[in-house]
Formats: sequence, structure tokens, C-alpha cells
Amino acid sequence: MTEDHEAIIPVWTLATGDVRVPAVAGDGQMTAERLTELRGVLAGLADRPIATLEVHPLPGALDRGRGLPLDAASPLAQHLSQLITRSAKSSPAAATATAAGEGLYRMVVPAKFAAQFGQGIVSPMVAKGVAGGVRGPLMNGGRIVGGVAYVPVGGATAAGAVGGAGATAGVAVGGSAALTVAAPLVLMAVAVGVSAHADQKRQQAIEHITGLLEQLHEEKLDDEHSELDGCRDAIDKATAILLDQGKLGASLGLDSAVHAINSALGAADRRLARWQGALDKLPEGKAVEIATLTKSFPGVDDEGGTFRAHLELAALAIALKQRVIVLQAVEHAQSDPDNLFENFSRALKADHQRLETLETNIAGVLERLSALELARPQSLRPVFTTGEVDRLMRAANRIRKLGDGVMVDNRKTDVAIEIARAKDGSVVVFPALPAQS
Repeated sequence: MTEDHEAIIPVWTLATGDVRVPAVAGDGQMTAERLTELRGVLAGLADRPIATLEVHPLPGALDRGRGLPLDAASPLAQHLSQLITRSAKSSPAAATATAAGEGLYRMVVPAKFAAQFGQGIVSPMVAKGVAGGVRGPLMNGGRIVGGVAYVPVGGATAAGAVGGAGATAGVAVGGSAALTVAAPLVLMAVAVGVSAHADQKRQQAIEHITGLLEQLHEEKLDDEHSELDGCRDAIDKATAILLDQGKLGASLGLDSAVHAINSALGAADRRLARWQGALDKLPEGKAVEIATLTKSFPGVDDEGGTFRAHLELAALAIALKQRVIVLQAVEHAQSDPDNLFENFSRALKADHQRLETLETNIAGVLERLSALELARPQSLRPVFTTGEVDRLMRAANRIRKLGDGVMVDNRKTDVAIEIARAKDGSVVVFPALPAQS
């Protein structure tokens, strides 16, 4: 996204509760670098989660299909509209930027607080062997670009509550005048952004596994895939109901979907244990024959193969479970009017630890495999055919590339959630991604 160098961008500092911090923001214009520094300082001083919210012009070409749409009556859209309306009354910059009714709103949650809702759910997409691995949806890969000036918006409130919870909002007591308490807005933006991120990962897993299973023609794996993919309908309906401030019921089928997902995660755990055991039995520091490797990792030397299908089934189960965790966390937070964000982040962290461990251990298996040296197959013949040499080289290359998709950067990062608002007040929330300053 390219900004006009003369553009003035309003920025709100939102808190999820009353916090006391020095008035460090000031009232003048800021550069993008200064905004990043300010966010870090406020995060360090505040004991409750905070976020910043910027409004940018809406890009002309925008693929809304990658996000989750919410109508104007949804809690997130309403809280955003309230913030806009109240801010416009007291801030000329906010009034000008929001006058058209549409815009791209970019919420950034500092790393300190992003970690509270499961850092691994939205992790830096830096992969070995992938140039420019960090990717973002709209704003140039998540970066703040151009020479725009950011102006703090102060004195605005965003009254209201999410899910019937009585979380009224106002200017934080004893803090900067630009610090606005808006727990429901932050909660809903984070919830939808994280859910959209997990669904994006689900779609990627589906694309990969469909091609693999078409090659394999294995009914058992096909059944696993069908059962997992069949969970999507219940999860989508539950997401729509919760994010529209409804209550979940047994008729949705979410319980059976959760059971299927948990069963798939159990299968992934068992397969992982077998893979780790097989690698532990390999002679350390010695080359391994392909035939030995394919006994425990069938098809590892091919583009497809059962092993790679098992990897994609695990990825699909993890992505679906991440969406369920978000739903459970939102429902839990909505049940406690006075403890929205804390309940939300606590519920996310508790269940996410298992997924994080599973992902980390699978990544460890792939790294160990990619580091193996392949031995020449034993043969009575002193000379190998050209075909045998080619197969060995192809297999070595494919196995080495297994480590290319492994996440190698697990440092904490700010998380950006971008929200496209239409003139009718409806919004599309894009997948939460690591923010780059």
C-alpha cells in the first residue's frame, strides 16, 4: 500500500482496562518509527493489554475473500463505528480521515501482549530457504510505509460491551489523554483476526493434502481428510454466531467436530512418536540408505507419499483446533463482564500449549530429516546406472528441502490485524500477521 507523503493518519491508543501510564504520546505529529517506539514504551509501562489503531485510505484493489466478513450489526463493527463517531467530534484529524465512511483500520498489539493469546498462533512467517518469507495481506507485508504523519487521537470513548458483557469504555484514569479504554473492540478484533489466520492455514493445508491424496488413492487417509474437512461447517456456523453476539447450542454439531479434531491430533501425536523413535534408532553420524528411511517415512523421497500426507493431516487438524480454541476463548470471555481480555487470553494460552509443542516437535523431525546424509544403495554391481544415480540425487534434494518450510524465527513480535470498513459500516477482518515496523 502506498501512502501520500502529505497524509495525516489518526492513531488511537486503546487499552483493555484502566491503566496508569505517563503522558508520553504528546499531541504532535509522529513518524512511523516514533509510533513503533511509543507502542513499545506504553506496552512496557502498562499492566493491561493495549493496542494502537490507525486508519488509512482503503486500497482500490482489495481481495476481501481472504478475510472474515461481519455485517454492520456485529459487535466489532458497532464498536468500531462508535469509536469513529465519538472521535470525530473531538479530533479534526479523525473527522477528516473517517468522513468517507470507509477505510482500512490497522490494529497492532505489542509483542508483550500478543504473546498472551498464544504467540505460536500468529508466528513470524520466516522460513528457511524462503526469500522474503514474512508476508502480510495489505500494507506492504505488514510494514508501515511512506512518509505519512501519525497524529494521536485523544479524549474519545468507545462505550459498549461485547456479548452482553458490561465493559464500558472511557479515557484511562491517570494516564495519557490519548489512551482510550476499549476492551470489546480489542477483544473482537483479536478474536476475528486470529480466527481468520487459522482459517487461512486450514485452506493451505486443504490445498496441499487434496493433491497428495489424489496421487496416493489411500482410502484410510481419504477418510481422515473427509472427517476433518467435514468439521468446517460447524466451526463456520459457531464463528458466525459468536461473533454476532449469539450463544452456541448443541444443534450446531460443534461437539462432534471437536471430537473429530481431537482424534486427528491424537493420531498426529502417535505418528510423531514413531517418527522420533525411528530417527533415534539411526546410527549417529552415518549415511542412511533410502530403503531404510522409507520404512518409517514412506514416500519421503517422492513429491507425494504417505509421510507427506500425514504431515498435511496434522497441519489441518492444528489449524482447525486453533479456530475452535478462539471460539471457546471468546465464549469464555463473554461470560465474564468484568474480565474480557484476561479470560480470552487465558483460555487461548491453556489449550494452545499442546498445539505449540506438537508443531515444534514436527518441525524438529523435519529438520533432522533434512540434515541426513543419504548412502549409496548396496549393490553387487561396482557401477550404478544413470537412473539409480538420478534417483539418489532427487531423493537427497527432496529430503533436504523438508527443512525449508520449518519456522526458524520464534521471537516475539507485534501482531497486526487489518480491518476493511465499508460505507455501510460492515467490515472484513483479515488474518492476523506479524507486524513489521
